[in-house]
Amino acid sequence: MAFEDFETKESVVIVYTGEGKGKTSASLGLLVRALGNRMDVAFIQFIKYWGVSEHVFLHDIGDLYKDQLYFYKGGKGFYNAGDLSPKEITSDQHKKAAKETLAEAEKAASSGKYNLVICDEINNAVHDGLLSQSDLENLIKNKAPETNLCLTGRNFPKQLLDEVDIATNMTKLKHHFDDKFLANPGIDF
Repeated sequence: MAFEDFETKESVVIVYTGEGKGKTSASLGLLVRALGNRMDVAFIQFIKYWGVSEHVFLHDIGDLYKDQLYFYKGGKGFYNAGDLSPKEITSDQHKKAAKETLAEAEKAASSGKYNLVICDEINNAVHDGLLSQSDLENLIKNKAPETNLCLTGRNFPKQLLDEVDIATNMTKLKHHFDDKFLANPGIDF
């Protein structure tokens, strides 16, 4: 088959999911590629409220990309993750934060302003019951036709695979956390 037999889609929906490391990193690579192509990008982050490397990076490049890059940090941390979950935050507070972050994602994805909207860790929010599967499906279906959408996090609902164009499952072969080693700054977060 020759390239002449192919066509370009107006936009795509991309999923990075699975137990392996690299989902957020892959979405940040996509962000770099989009900004390098002079596209407008919104990076909407669910779950991670604590200081992580991508927050510093996005803040630092914010002045350089001004109106081309929008960053929203939502969520209240890990939910139902044992010792990793913040004890002072209630289920209702987690759900409220997830809904507020979803509203930002819906606004960005449906506006037509952004060529790419990345919803980092949204799959976790759905899996944990902070958002519904229908919330995720509506986000996909109601995005502007010209807007590319990237959804990251573990446990993307298999029932929605037909709604996306590219889905990558990050498979863990080995991770030092299983040997009781904490995440490394700059590598894991």
